[in-house]
Amino acid sequence: MRGAETGFHPGDSAVLGRPGLAALLEGLREDGYRLIGPTVRGGAIVYDEIQGVEELPAGWTEQQEAGRYRLSRRVDEALFGYAVGPRSLKHLLFVPRLRLVQLRRRGGTISRTDEPEPPPRLALLGARACDLAAVDVQDRVFVDGPHPDPDYTARRRSLFVIAVQCGQAGGTCFCVSMRTGPRAERGFDLALTELLDDGHRFFVEVGSDAGASLLARVGAPRAGEDDARAAFEVSRRTATQMGRTLETDGIKELFYRNLEHPRWDDVAERCLGCTNCTLACPTCFCSTVEDVTDLAADEGRDFNVGRGSADDMGRDSAFAGPSETAERFRRWDSCFSIDHSYLHGGSVRASRRARYRQWLTHKLATWIDQFGTSGCVGCGRCITWCPVGIDITEEAAAIRAADGAVAAGEGRRG
Repeated sequence: MRGAETGFHPGDSAVLGRPGLAALLEGLREDGYRLIGPTVRGGAIVYDEIQGVEELPAGWTEQQEAGRYRLSRRVDEALFGYAVGPRSLKHLLFVPRLRLVQLRRRGGTISRTDEPEPPPRLALLGARACDLAAVDVQDRVFVDGPHPDPDYTARRRSLFVIAVQCGQAGGTCFCVSMRTGPRAERGFDLALTELLDDGHRFFVEVGSDAGASLLARVGAPRAGEDDARAAFEVSRRTATQMGRTLETDGIKELFYRNLEHPRWDDVAERCLGCTNCTLACPTCFCSTVEDVTDLAADEGRDFNVGRGSADDMGRDSAFAGPSETAERFRRWDSCFSIDHSYLHGGSVRASRRARYRQWLTHKLATWIDQFGTSGCVGCGRCITWCPVGIDITEEAAAIRAADGAVAAGEGRRG
């Protein structure tokens, strides 16, 4: 059904209580979607598969600072009373490990498998404005480029998104500086604002015909002006709570003229090269290719032929009879890995200084030339999940404060 047939259209708004939200999620499950939403796992709030409202992090929030993340209880039972957890949406679309091809030899016959099944239909609940901005950035890489990635594109097209407008900022958030939040304006089918001032309810904005159709099926009443004002006040208040700021005026040129700034040596002394920042970042897309072979497969043995999924667990499929297999996988990598820039004879960026400079300069400068936008959306994950608390906003501010400074080893590379 299209929105024109349901009474709701993109741009309309409605109000739901908690039972209405539960009905909304159940409607998605009836339509064949797997639900992915925020839930408490391993001491953090993460996107994971859920069955319904009862698994949402009711009454939980988190405390975030550089190198620090802790869960704590709220004084209310808000379902979305937190900022962002360690996982972004990246692992749902650009999966951590993807099988590209499998070759199997049995006797004198070699067969090739490179036409995987369609990815699962996912319905995502809880996407934040910064994460939707990051998806838009990755779309430019994997969908809008000259060679679209078929797996990413298929996952992207089948994704149903219920965004949540942030009701509180985290200690490392700076989305206002990056103009990516805290309010999502597009990229969703439905967007919720949780209201707690006059009963527990959700102001719902319609972003697509599919969202309009689903909203009508659960019998949602239209929102009034008071509800709309309350929702926009939540976003306005959250925008004043940012834990960090980043000055972006002229930032591309700032980094271009400071490639030999002494700050790169300073941060290299602290950086562990652990890759946490790039793995937590919602826009980083470095990958590598690995080949796996099994030359002595036993009869009836199960081979992991997973093409990647929301939890990256893969699938098993049994082949009858002895065979030899060779598989090629794409998996996440990081520009902080010394092997990532390896060419014949050695790595291009052999020092930690060079690798950190590459990451930060690409994120805040060269990305703008490549894709017309910054590679940073201000989510703050790289700050929170850095073991030694390196702060991207602090590093950028230090370079700006001593703009034009030159390291003692001017002219060196690597």
